[in-house]
Order: sequence, then structure tokens, then C-alpha cells
Amino acid sequence: MTEKILLKVNHLTKTTEFGKVLSNVSFEIKQNEHLVIAGETGSGKSTLLKIIAGLEQPDSGTVALNDELVRGPADNLVPGHPEIAYLSQHFELPKFLRVEQILEYASNVTDAYRQRIISICKIKHLLSRKTDQLSGGEKQRIAIARLLLTHPQLLLLDEPYSHLDTGLKAILKEVVNHINTKLGVTCILVSHHPEDTLPWAHRILVMKKGVIVQQGKPQELYHQPKNEYVARLFGEYNLVDAGLARLLGQSNLKGKFIRPEQLQLTKKKTGKWVVSDVAYYGSYYLVTVEYKQKQLKVFSVRALEVGEKVDLDLRK
Repeated sequence: MTEKILLKVNHLTKTTEFGKVLSNVSFEIKQNEHLVIAGETGSGKSTLLKIIAGLEQPDSGTVALNDELVRGPADNLVPGHPEIAYLSQHFELPKFLRVEQILEYASNVTDAYRQRIISICKIKHLLSRKTDQLSGGEKQRIAIARLLLTHPQLLLLDEPYSHLDTGLKAILKEVVNHINTKLGVTCILVSHHPEDTLPWAHRILVMKKGVIVQQGKPQELYHQPKNEYVARLFGEYNLVDAGLARLLGQSNLKGKFIRPEQLQLTKKKTGKWVVSDVAYYGSYYLVTVEYKQKQLKVFSVRALEVGEKVDLDLRK
């Protein structure tokens, strides 16, 4: 069964005193689709989310939720849309209140549904605490719970993982997964870290200077990036020029991108490639090899020493 279109963004443009922030941005998102908007700082991601939420006015273009226009602050006395929830990077909670008070004041749902949200957000043990007794990660989950208690159809998360350590990030990722699978709330997530986007996303939009430069499934953007900007967003890569293509014996690779895991190296005294750098990442090493003033980056599960000789092959 094909999911219906939940959100339509049509030809959005936005210019500020610093220049053009968005230029003719258009896309759709289906109900229950996991959409990631990726891009470097200053690419227009946050502005786009605010316009979708009805919190900022576009110069031109439209946003529609379930085919109903989302109006900006110029057309709404109270900015925002009742069925779209937006969590910014700089969210705040009311000070000196207990968590249960904050959630009670925000609630627009039944008590049973409220308890589900508390469970999904993993905050039951925090209900009696005051907001000044919480960690950053705990505050963030409470802020999300407060938004979910308004019963939105769409939740917009702006860089939710950017200030969290590994353990707290893992907890929040589980929460974000369950927001859709257990509550049926569709999410759009902004991030530029591949470990946060690739496993979760059904589709990724890549933005640069206010323009969508590529969109598609995570696998497509990872293995077939249109340019170095897109390739760099999703991890280490090798751009194959004519010389490298000849050294690899694959002339058809000229101009293409090869990820380090697509190459295999074999330690060999007669190997022509020489290890020039080794970086340890816990579960693997990122090894840089050189030959005839050409460099390639390769992942290896074995430790190698600078100066060792290796053979290099493309994995089949």
C-alpha cells in the first residue's frame, strides 16, 4: 500500500540581509517516511525547517500539510502550525517546574497516550525532578515529549544529536525511531553526520547554499554522489582521476568516487603501494597508501605500519 503525501514544499525562496538562503526548494514527504535534510553549516537547513513549521515567512513558494496551506507569521497571529512540531537546536524548558507539570500543561491527548509518550521518550524516572536538575540529553527528551503531547502529524528535529555524547545519542536515536513506529508521527531530521543519518533515513535531501543538489536513498547518495560536496558529507572517499584509474586498471572509474571499504589491501613485500599514514578508529584503521604520487584511502581491520608495502585491489 502506497503511503499518502503528507507534506508538499513548492518553490520556496528566502533572502535575508546576508544573501539568498533558499532558492526554488521543492520536495514532498510521504506519511511515515524518514526524511533527512543534510548539508554543511549555512546551507539553509534550519531556515527551511522554520518555514515548514510556519515560524518563518518565505519570500515566495508554499508549504502544504495534507493539501492545506501552512501559513507563515505574516498571515498568522500566533506563528506555527498546530499539527507541525519543531524542536530547534536552542530549545528551552520552563525553569523551576517539575517535569510532570511541564507535560501536564502541554498535554492535548488522553492519559493513556500521554503515558505512551512518557515511555517512548524514556523519561518516567524524571517526572518528579525540576528542570534545573536535568542533563542536556534529559532536557531534550522532555522537550520532544512536550511537543508530542500536542499530537502533531509532523515532527521537525534540527540537529538533535549535535551536543550529545555517544551514550545519550544512542538513547535519543531509539526514541526517534519509536516516534514513528509506535506513535505514527512522521519525522524530518536535519543533520550532517553520516552515522546519524544513513541508518535512519529512507530518503536524504542534500542542500548547498540554499539549493537541493542531490536527493535519493541513502545508498544512492553514499555510493553515487554527484560531486565532492555530497561525497564528503557521508564519510571518507577517493575521487578517481585518470592516473588512479590507470593504476587500478579500471579506465571506467575516471571521475567516480570509491569509498575506502571498496578497496582491499594485502600486505606484501613486493607490493607497489606504500603505507603513508595510519589512523585508528577502534573497529578499523583508515590507511593511506601512495604510489607514483597518487594516494588512496582504504579501511583495514589489521594494523599496518607506515612504510610497509601492500597490493591493492577493488573488492568484487
